[in-house]
Amino acid sequence: MALQPSFQRSLVIAGKYEAPHTLEIFLDYVCPFSAKIALAIDGVLKPLFAPGGKYDGKVKVIFRNQVQPWHTSSTFVHEAGLAVARIAPDEFWKFSLALFANQRDYFDIPTSTLTPTQIREKLAALVAETIGDDKAAPFTDLVTLKSTPNGGVAVTDDLKYTIKFSRQNSIHVSPTVLWDGLIANEISSSWGEREWTEFLEKKVVV
Repeated sequence: MALQPSFQRSLVIAGKYEAPHTLEIFLDYVCPFSAKIALAIDGVLKPLFAPGGKYDGKVKVIFRNQVQPWHTSSTFVHEAGLAVARIAPDEFWKFSLALFANQRDYFDIPTSTLTPTQIREKLAALVAETIGDDKAAPFTDLVTLKSTPNGGVAVTDDLKYTIKFSRQNSIHVSPTVLWDGLIANEISSSWGEREWTEFLEKKVVV
C-alpha cells in the first residue's frame, strides 16, 4: 500500500522502498506479541532483505504504527516513535526496538500514576539513551503540547495519518501483517526463521 513521502525514509525498516513485494506489519509498542514479531523482523527478515541477502531488492518491510487505545499509554509511545521518525529517520527502527525492549515501563499499571507530561519526559530520557543526548531537546519540542487547549502536539497530524490508515483498511489489532496488500492471517508472532523462510519461498515470485 501507499506510504506518504515523509515516512519513506523511516518506516521502511527493511529492504528497499522500490522492492516489488511488500510486508506491512502493524505493531503496537506496548503489545507483547508485537515485541515478539519485532525481534523476528530484526533477526530474520532484515538480513534476508539487506544488500547481499537472499531477497535483496525483492521485498520491503513497512512499519505501521498501530495505536491500541485500550493500552492507556499507546498514544504516547507512538507519538514518540513518530517524533523520532522526524528528527532522526535513520534511527527510527533502533528506537522502536528500544521501546519494545522497555515496553513494560509503559504498561498500564506502571504509567497509572504518571501524568502525560511525565510519560513524555520518560520517553525523552529513552531517546537520549538510545539515539543520543542531542536528540532529546528536539524530541521534547515535538511532543510538547501546543498553545491551544486541544491542539495536540507537533506530531499529532502524523499520528492521525497512521490511525486513519489503519481504520480505513479495517486493521483493528496488533500484530497484523499484510503481504502485498492482503492480510496474511497465517503469520504469527511466534514465527521464527523456519516459518518465515517457508513463507517467503512460497510468496516471492520475482
